[in-house]
Amino acid sequence: MGKGKTEEVRKLNSHLERTRSQISEYYHEMAQKGKIVTAEMVKGMYLGEGLQEFTLCNLVEYHNEHQKELLAEGTIKNYYTTQKYISKFLKTRRKLSDIHLSELNYQFITEFERYLRSHKPTHYHKGLSNNGVMKHLERLRKMVNLAVRLEWIDKDPFQQYHLRFHKVERGFLTDGELETIEKKEFKIDRLQMVKDMFVFACYTGLSYSDLIQLTPKNIQNGIDGESWIKTKRQKTNIPVTTPLLPEAVEIIERYKKDPRANITGTIFPCISNQKINSYLKEIADLCNIEKNLTFHLARHTFATTVTLTNGVPIETVSKMLGHTKISTTQIYARVLEKKIGEDMALLKDRMRLKKASNE
Repeated sequence: MGKGKTEEVRKLNSHLERTRSQISEYYHEMAQKGKIVTAEMVKGMYLGEGLQEFTLCNLVEYHNEHQKELLAEGTIKNYYTTQKYISKFLKTRRKLSDIHLSELNYQFITEFERYLRSHKPTHYHKGLSNNGVMKHLERLRKMVNLAVRLEWIDKDPFQQYHLRFHKVERGFLTDGELETIEKKEFKIDRLQMVKDMFVFACYTGLSYSDLIQLTPKNIQNGIDGESWIKTKRQKTNIPVTTPLLPEAVEIIERYKKDPRANITGTIFPCISNQKINSYLKEIADLCNIEKNLTFHLARHTFATTVTLTNGVPIETVSKMLGHTKISTTQIYARVLEKKIGEDMALLKDRMRLKKASNE
């Protein structure tokens, strides 16, 4: 406060008192709303700048808008699904339409986890698996990390939270099961087409998003003079070069004059992943295959039954799958143990025969 009794000092002190009182009101107003109050926030309120406090929905929308051109279509679609779960959680559990980033904490994360685990979908029967729950939380964590880098939030609420994924055995078709599907002919055109696309993926290792966008330009002569697939993975933009096996070449030839494929300029007619997986369930029933037949199972079958089990080195398989790390391909290594067992069984038979002939 100013010292003295002049009119100028009196006016200064009066102004300072009003300022102190106003700042105190702003502080208490924010504190009553349960917000973490900083000097910068109070200063912004006093200067009339307003409080630019970013919210969770701001963050999710910002992330999805700025990443949709950088991420694969399937990946950004998953982020949109996470966004829907966040919105539902806020409305049903918190009775809110949004929440400030400064209010995110460990409790919020664990409550969101419990919500995901207990959520009962109306459009399909099964709820989320543990890994499904962890995937949504992993996406939320990535978005929160973006907020930290943008300085929209001071502290990472995920600092003490640990994602807990369960190890899942990768399913694949055996030689017999693949042969059964290959030999099965369907009178229904949609089933025959999906079967061909699935079998093609079993012999090339292509994912749905890579296969559906495959064009004749992607089929080129390789170093051996034979036909190779040369493309880039939609998911990672990693180059993929795969020599075509005769089974795959035969299927390509079958669709060269397909008018549906010619319209789009692709190898195969356009069909959604959802429809493919739906039709694959019909195909599994008609082929008496009890495994959960999905399009991604074809990629696993290529890695195991078609390549690793037949002695193709894991480094080569990794390259054809478009993996950036060999450790990603090593999830299929358990099949090598099966191959070792079969090879050793043959060795035992040979040794027994050799021993018997010497007696």
